[in-house]
Amino acid sequence: MSSLPTTGLEVQRGSRAWRDTLELVSSMRFSISLLTVICIASMIGTVVRQHEPLPNYVNQFGPFWAEVFGAVGLYTVYSAGWFLLILGFLVLSTSLCIARNVPKIAADLRTFKEHVREQALQAFHHKARGEVAETREQVIARVSALLTAGGWKAKADERAHGTMIAARQGGANKLGYLSAHTAIVLICLGGLADGDLIVRAQMALQGKRTYAGAGMIRDVPAQHRLSDANPTFRANLAVPEGARASTAIINLPDGVVLQELPFDVELKKFIVDYYPTGMPKLFASEIVIHDHETGQATATTVKVNEPAFHRGIAIYQSSFDDGGSAVKLHALPMTAGGTPFDIEGTIGGSTSLASSGGSKMTLEFTGLRVINVENLGSASASATDVRKVDLVGSLQQHLGSGAKSQTAKTLRNVGPSIGYKLRDAAGQAREFNNYMLPIELDGQRVFLAGLRDTPDEPFRYLRIPADENDKLDGWLRLRSALLDPALREQAAQRYVAAATPANRPEMAQQLRATALRTLGLFAGADAAKKDQTPTGGLKALADFLEASVPEAERQRISEVLLRILNGSLYELANLSRERAGIAPLANDDKTQGFMTQAVLSLSDSFLYPAPVLFELADFKQVQASVFQVARTPGKTLVYLGALLLIVGVFAMLYIRERRLWIWLEAGSAPGTTRITTALSVMRRTLDADTEFATLKTALLKEAP
Repeated sequence: MSSLPTTGLEVQRGSRAWRDTLELVSSMRFSISLLTVICIASMIGTVVRQHEPLPNYVNQFGPFWAEVFGAVGLYTVYSAGWFLLILGFLVLSTSLCIARNVPKIAADLRTFKEHVREQALQAFHHKARGEVAETREQVIARVSALLTAGGWKAKADERAHGTMIAARQGGANKLGYLSAHTAIVLICLGGLADGDLIVRAQMALQGKRTYAGAGMIRDVPAQHRLSDANPTFRANLAVPEGARASTAIINLPDGVVLQELPFDVELKKFIVDYYPTGMPKLFASEIVIHDHETGQATATTVKVNEPAFHRGIAIYQSSFDDGGSAVKLHALPMTAGGTPFDIEGTIGGSTSLASSGGSKMTLEFTGLRVINVENLGSASASATDVRKVDLVGSLQQHLGSGAKSQTAKTLRNVGPSIGYKLRDAAGQAREFNNYMLPIELDGQRVFLAGLRDTPDEPFRYLRIPADENDKLDGWLRLRSALLDPALREQAAQRYVAAATPANRPEMAQQLRATALRTLGLFAGADAAKKDQTPTGGLKALADFLEASVPEAERQRISEVLLRILNGSLYELANLSRERAGIAPLANDDKTQGFMTQAVLSLSDSFLYPAPVLFELADFKQVQASVFQVARTPGKTLVYLGALLLIVGVFAMLYIRERRLWIWLEAGSAPGTTRITTALSVMRRTLDADTEFATLKTALLKEAP
């Protein structure tokens, strides 16, 4: 018998715990807490770039924190399980809050609270009392007309010793509360419906898995494909010009899933229109939609912000890419004894190369850009471009609250460029980006050969001066001659013959040895003799000065060596032109500019980490459009929620709920009526004070 009370107590405690939990989940503070967490998560998702390669995060945050942030899903915030769980709890909490308050609000909107006691009116902040020389019937008629004209809804309660008139206005304020909360539920449901949650649920029910491999789309097994009946998805579809595709790609944190479409998209032409500066102003795709069920072909044009729709699927112009352009590259050896050669390939493909040392390398054709718009109006960078060059950087000067640049932007299309990777046998790759045409920088036309070691680094550019024919041939001949000991010997002799005074023949032998040694150091010949890593250029001269010349003499000796180097290289350039059957360089400012840049670029070329530099010789462009295809049933819920949110916020901010009570009773003299009135408002404002003063004047017939 003693167990029954205990069991009843346990049931009572369980029921109380359930009520407390329900009270917490449906409370306003719980919803606001969840909304705050979602806002913080959204800020993180905005600051931290989403869906980047893992090495980018490692370089940014370090190995430890990159792994920690990846484990909690900060790189895919909006599809992380905890984010979707919080979003689901917010929907539940707000729904319970609405369900709990709807009956109260409905009851409050139906009642006028006309049964309030007349003594209670004295407790309100806005209250007034007076006596008018009218009968109660006359006052009731006047008050009714006054309230009707003011938009009040009123109800009278006749009592034995008087009449209580209760009026209300602004009940839409409470409807605004319901509208705003309903909007939150609808927007969250729309986000859940159009997010990864439904896709993952379908994958679980249908036994589908993500695909993390590589290869052709047609070779991906069926277990990684979703049917065209998928009710919601957002995927990317790449279509080259002249081709058609019907399989889109859904990117998920742990791989991709292929989404089949009920139609093919054929790209007839990709259109890019440009401003006079070279900046693009229009992206558009002329497509034909081939329906699988009916076989009907529908031609349409998709532009940015102007999608096409078919079978409830929106087709957006997302971006563009290379569709497999054919390129022809001219290989320029960067080592002694190399022979130039041509190689052809397709963007997205690769080919094998054999280096002079016998090691294998892979050339990957990564990108062709026909249009490159750069800012060439900024301050120029250092000439030692293999270490640091920024084409688009500009020096920003800050003064007061404005941030202004003293250098105007000069946007210019600098022509095509080729991007490729050289991957060694160990799988390590460097990325290169070389411009096809010369660019005028600092008054000198130069070819730019860029490289970077990791994708998150900016490109560093080697500036190679263009010859009188706007080609690389002059610089290449000079570099080849620099690496030839016999030509260095002849150049030193010519320089000595031109630089030695006729009356000082004893200087010739010493000057010849110095010129030959300077050219050898600059060409990296000493390092090659010692089987060391080839180190030439100005760095080799600097190392020689530090090792052989006292510090007090280094400045003077360095100036002498640079004069000898410049003169010897000039003779070497003319020797290389002579062997090619070309007239010598003219002794003018243009030649001086060419030689100055040639010395710097030759010096930097010894830091170039690849045995060969590829020049874009020719190409046949094939463009591809990248479309975003989306079936978004939650979009309607989001739009409806946004509309309700606007209505709700407007109602709560600009509509004030007010209740007015007017108590009428017999006055102190026959034919008079005593009036007691009170106004209830949610917030005390100047508008409420003004409104009550106007009502009091009208009710009590006071002088304004």
